[in-house]
Amino acid sequence: MLKYIVKRVAFALLTLFLVATMTFFLMNMVPGGPFSAEKAVSQAAMDALNEKYGLDQPVSVQYKNYMLKAIQGDLGVSLRQRGRTVSSIIATKFPVSARIGGMAIVVALAIGIPLGCLAALNRGKALDNIIIVIATCGIAVPSFVICTILMYIFGYNLGWLPVVGLTSWKHYIMPVVALAFYPTAYIARLMRSSMLDVLGQDYMRTARAKGLSQSKSLFKHALRNAVLPVVTYVGPMVAYTMTGSFVVEKIFTIPGLGGEFVGSILNRDYTIIMGTTIFLAALVIFMNVVVDLVYKLVDPRIQLK
Repeated sequence: MLKYIVKRVAFALLTLFLVATMTFFLMNMVPGGPFSAEKAVSQAAMDALNEKYGLDQPVSVQYKNYMLKAIQGDLGVSLRQRGRTVSSIIATKFPVSARIGGMAIVVALAIGIPLGCLAALNRGKALDNIIIVIATCGIAVPSFVICTILMYIFGYNLGWLPVVGLTSWKHYIMPVVALAFYPTAYIARLMRSSMLDVLGQDYMRTARAKGLSQSKSLFKHALRNAVLPVVTYVGPMVAYTMTGSFVVEKIFTIPGLGGEFVGSILNRDYTIIMGTTIFLAALVIFMNVVVDLVYKLVDPRIQLK
């Protein structure tokens, strides 16, 4: 186990290095710069700003300086939000996204897994068809359409829920539903397919033949094996959801990390783009390692090599 963890950590560091390298050079290939939009700034002032932040140096030198600081934990300062470091921005914005994302994850798992099981147990019946239609719509319809529908019905038409900000518990309902809609649908379809496969196995027929009730055979044998594909999906889903959906946060004006990332791209704030990308990549890699370890707990037959 220890050897496996050390191996995964080494690959994780290599992956982070490659992600940071690709992001840095692709970002610098885009025309323009962080101060190009400031038309009131003279050329002399712009040159001074570029010199202050090291943007006047060759890209290779900028890359070397950034990576040396990043290794030491210094992600730099924002080029547009004067006086704020990237680390402080992430520390401030991420808890907001994580709070909404955590709620969305709980909703997705609490609804998606039971729906998938119900669809599998009622294969070919009306309930199965209804769940499949709902799940297909959840996967096919983009998140901004879900946000728009929720805002129109429950915000503007009925007036039950607020549509902007995040100051009360009511503000969380629509963003959480919009953020959880796609993973709920995906988990339901994934769970249905996996459950159907497990229910057709010989050991399930043997358990039923020995007189084991349907509920016991379902929860003691089928569910434990059928949930493994869901565990695989939950790892990356947790990382992406907890960092906040960019579209959802932007539509509902939520001060989370997703909106900050979108704003940094529009403003060409290079240090925030790099910092948030590295943070997201690290979170995805970490969750993948956790998923592999959870695999071992769910099914002890799995060998980690």
